[in-house]
Amino acid sequence: MTKIIVVGGGAGGLELVTKLGQKLGRKGKAEVVLVDRNRTHLWKPLLHEVAAGAMDAGIDGLSYRSHAHNHGFSFHLGSLSNIDRDNKTITLAAMRDEHDKPMLTERTLEYDILVLAIGSVSNDFGTKGVSEHCIFLDRPQQAEHFHDELMNRFMQHSEGELGSDKVNIAIVGGGATGVELSAELYNAVEHLSAYGFENLSPDCLRLTLVEAGPRILPALPDRIAAMAHKELRELGVDVRINTMVVEATEEGLVTKDGELLPATLMVWAAGIKAPNFLKDIGGLETNRINQLTVKPTLQTTRDDSIFVIGDCANCIQENGKPVPPRAQSAHQMASMVYRNIRAQLNNKPLKSYVYKDYGSLVNLSRYTTVGSLMGNLMRGSMMVEGLIARTVYVSLYRMHQVALHGYIRTGLMMLVGRINRLLRPKLKLH
Repeated sequence: MTKIIVVGGGAGGLELVTKLGQKLGRKGKAEVVLVDRNRTHLWKPLLHEVAAGAMDAGIDGLSYRSHAHNHGFSFHLGSLSNIDRDNKTITLAAMRDEHDKPMLTERTLEYDILVLAIGSVSNDFGTKGVSEHCIFLDRPQQAEHFHDELMNRFMQHSEGELGSDKVNIAIVGGGATGVELSAELYNAVEHLSAYGFENLSPDCLRLTLVEAGPRILPALPDRIAAMAHKELRELGVDVRINTMVVEATEEGLVTKDGELLPATLMVWAAGIKAPNFLKDIGGLETNRINQLTVKPTLQTTRDDSIFVIGDCANCIQENGKPVPPRAQSAHQMASMVYRNIRAQLNNKPLKSYVYKDYGSLVNLSRYTTVGSLMGNLMRGSMMVEGLIARTVYVSLYRMHQVALHGYIRTGLMMLVGRINRLLRPKLKLH
């Protein structure tokens, strides 16, 4: 029986393995396996909500093992460390538990078809002090760590023990993550003041958003970026454009001009790269940010039995530009690889992947949502904002849920979510 292994349970990887399990695994046509270093899945574009406390990863996370049981595939907890292409095996590194005790020994799994959907991590570009003093938002654990630190700072301020009249937070990176997190933090302050955090108000938050480029949200049209910039400034965010950070210290961020931006909490969200261990793994071709180079069929350039999707794929479009690292890209790639795996199993020709840009949306918490839609389906982009943009933004997550659970279960989850709004605090307080 053909053995298909998908490494990485992010948006694209989990959608792909779910469909493979349903169509092939359940029918005994293939053995389908998911490998991930985490036990649960959370849609990565929502990590800023976990960081601010608007979402609880413990409640909203999806168990891989439970999902595997329901959808015809098996799950292995582990981190990929090596690929042996000659023997068609992958090696999973030994794992230790949260107390640093040995938990799982090194293991080897055989495959006939391998799909790498490992995603990306933040790129600190070698900036001094960043890894020691800044928090990244690549995984739910990091987002939860930031939330814990955030609650500690607000508690200290409420009890008068912070040593400052402001809670100083700095975010490096004016992309979607940095902008959305900025708005969510102001939303969090307003809610916390109603839950017994004395003397806490938006005026107590000094938030600096630092962007090295000439404007925030470079992936969006100028008009949309300007609207978001204006909204953030009105909230109280100190937006610094054309500002390069050269060092992070315990006191804050040091800019290229020598200015110190004070901060007790710092988030680095400036650029992405594929994990370092992917560099030339298994002798496969990679680029300067460790992404695996693929052919139009999304097979690696050096091995047709290995596919790559999502942020870790270096897929060049006809215009010479790489496919952008977005959730919609991962979704589209997952669908194409599913069809190509079916074609490969039936000895039929594989199809080339063509990226379709459906636009971009940025959600500024409950304040507003802005973006552009259907960028390549029209001769221009259709700008949207407010309720319409918010509705479309939410629908993107619902589409992901439908791909995993189907329409009925997604509808039930939406109903439960509405009930929880009445039963649970508006913000995670622990």
